[in-house]
Amino acid sequence: MTAKEYLQQALRLDERINSKISQLESLRELATKCTSTITGMPHNPSPSQSPMADAVCKIIDLQDEINRDIDHLVDLKRELVGVIRNVEDVECRLLLELRYLCFMSWEDIAVQMGYTTRNIHYLHKQALRLVIVPQ
Repeated sequence: MTAKEYLQQALRLDERINSKISQLESLRELATKCTSTITGMPHNPSPSQSPMADAVCKIIDLQDEINRDIDHLVDLKRELVGVIRNVEDVECRLLLELRYLCFMSWEDIAVQMGYTTRNIHYLHKQALRLVIVPQ
């Protein structure tokens, strides 16, 4: 695993968590739209007698999954902090923190550090060479 792939794990996990949160919001909206129709007509028995109960179960399962992912993200970030802390160059360390712990865009990092985006990309290459990926 390259240094970049190693550091990007937290960013990708954060993106997956955000995606699941969006899915959760959609499920909640759907659950509030669940309605029952009462008729005197016979109907096919289905394994699901309550769409609302099914939606609630799916919501709970997704919430549990999100919580597990958040726990994993916190642990991963703690690990990344230790790895980034070992980078001796202060500018490189700051860039790595902003990108891989704060998830800032390249443009925002450039503004905050007072560099051009091109210089930030060059500094990023240097910083990745200083990262020691744990085995």
